[in-house]
Amino acid sequence: MKNIYEVQSANKIKSAVVVVSFIAFVFVASYVLTNALGIYLGYQPGGFGYFGMALIISGVSSFVSYYYSDKIVLGISGARRARKDEDKLFNQVAENLAIGAGIHKPTLFVIEDSAPNAFATGRDLEHAVICVTTGLLSKLNRTELEGVVAHEMTHIMNYDTRLMSVVAVMVGLVALLGDWFLRSLWWGGRNRDNDRDNSGSIFMILGIVFAILSPIIATLIQLAISRRREFMADAGSVTQTRQPEGLISALKKISADEEPLEAANKATAHLYIVNPFKGQGHGSVGWLANLFNTHPPILERIKALQKMV
Repeated sequence: MKNIYEVQSANKIKSAVVVVSFIAFVFVASYVLTNALGIYLGYQPGGFGYFGMALIISGVSSFVSYYYSDKIVLGISGARRARKDEDKLFNQVAENLAIGAGIHKPTLFVIEDSAPNAFATGRDLEHAVICVTTGLLSKLNRTELEGVVAHEMTHIMNYDTRLMSVVAVMVGLVALLGDWFLRSLWWGGRNRDNDRDNSGSIFMILGIVFAILSPIIATLIQLAISRRREFMADAGSVTQTRQPEGLISALKKISADEEPLEAANKATAHLYIVNPFKGQGHGSVGWLANLFNTHPPILERIKALQKMV
């Protein structure tokens, strides 16, 4: 059995390894693609001009979505502000946990949907939002609700929204560079003088390979980062509540509920504590299926939490 701090430390190390690997991969892929694109258009290898251009484009679009992420997600989800009288328990639990964690109480929102689920959003502690469904509030007891809210509060304190925004910029960068290169092969006219250059030929071959595979690999690593952050948030929930059984019971109830969340879509699914698209692999433990999941399998999360009981 591992204590809470050992689990947190292990999760942080694994998460750091995945993030560093992702940064290294994006750097290599961007270098190869920018050079291959430059060679195809008649330039010598070694430049980052197209890298900078792609970074600006993907960065600006991601900055806008990041800066207004809370408003965008809440608007898409049709959420309302939590009411003091009607959502009294939700307000009490969030306030108590915020005081214990030493942070300002996040703004609370509620989605009118009977499917139990929750998510956190916001670019920093001052603009943090925790949103739950009416189904979650009606189907969980206080201890279970504390486990879920503490999980979402950990996401906020770990700046997971900020991290995933940076990751989204890098994934967009690789995808944009790969798209530019493949389009140039289809529409452009390359400089034939570079055909005799061995380094140019190598970059061209590598460029085609990276253009096809890099967006897929980058997305897979992005999903792996998302899954690692879920494990960290689970451990953080236990640190705050000291009651692993609360979150374990909540995860079992949420995952066992067969009603899909109508307010969720592919753009917001990764935010929720449990995959909102029920019956689509949220409980799968298959290696290949897990690669394409935004969340770790529920059984793995429960198993990790049970080690802290």
